[in-house]
Amino acid sequence: MDLRDRVVLAEVSKTYDTPTGATVALAATDLVIEPGEFVSIVGPSGCGKTTLLQLLGGFLAPSTGSLLVGPDRIDGPGPERGVVFQAPTLYPWLSVRGNIEFGPKCRGVDRKTRRAAADRLLDLVGLTDFGDKRPYELSGGMQQRAQIARVLVNDPRIILMDEPFGALDQLTRERLQVELLRLWRSAGKTIVFVTHSVEEAVFLSTRVLVMSARPGRVIVDRRIELPDDDGVGVRDLAVTATPEFQALKTELAAAIHAAHD
Repeated sequence: MDLRDRVVLAEVSKTYDTPTGATVALAATDLVIEPGEFVSIVGPSGCGKTTLLQLLGGFLAPSTGSLLVGPDRIDGPGPERGVVFQAPTLYPWLSVRGNIEFGPKCRGVDRKTRRAAADRLLDLVGLTDFGDKRPYELSGGMQQRAQIARVLVNDPRIILMDEPFGALDQLTRERLQVELLRLWRSAGKTIVFVTHSVEEAVFLSTRVLVMSARPGRVIVDRRIELPDDDGVGVRDLAVTATPEFQALKTELAAAIHAAHD
């Protein structure tokens, strides 16, 4: 376990000033995410899930408290944290392959190496035949898959994902869920994943956090253990039919409904 990757939130809150007054999006929160965990965040709309992710990404400053990655305070975006946004943010003047190669190119990686990495990730996200296309020539779902590849190519230690599969068709979504688990297992990444899907959260995660309605706070912190968790393999989609999976899904869905009331 590399403690440089431990994420610690201490009394972190976020308040927005609006024309009608102050709005507390995130109540004071204490949270520790250990290196190598896959943590999903679920909860009712407007509960602060995305705000929490943006704080972890360094795109927002907390109103109170401190955020740390290892010994270092989060005071802005950093290369150790890769972010997959809810909506694609590709550069329209570059090809899909050029978008994926952009980060390595900025770091001085030679053309042959970055091209090989881009082609490997194009294959991973099912865009092998679209590397030379511009983003506007792709569907919204394909653009999101290209964005995921652009983040993964930089090999961040911590990956922050804001509903990255929401725009994808079911088959592509399931394929990328399995591939994401394989990447997480093999590379030892820490992943923080925001989703509206309880089923997705249970399938992907080692731990699921349920947040309350605004002001958002963590009201359930549930460890996820499923029948095929042997510490070596990657979960198969067949696990979603097991009684253990269904029980966890029901438990967490009930917590979200309670948080909304």
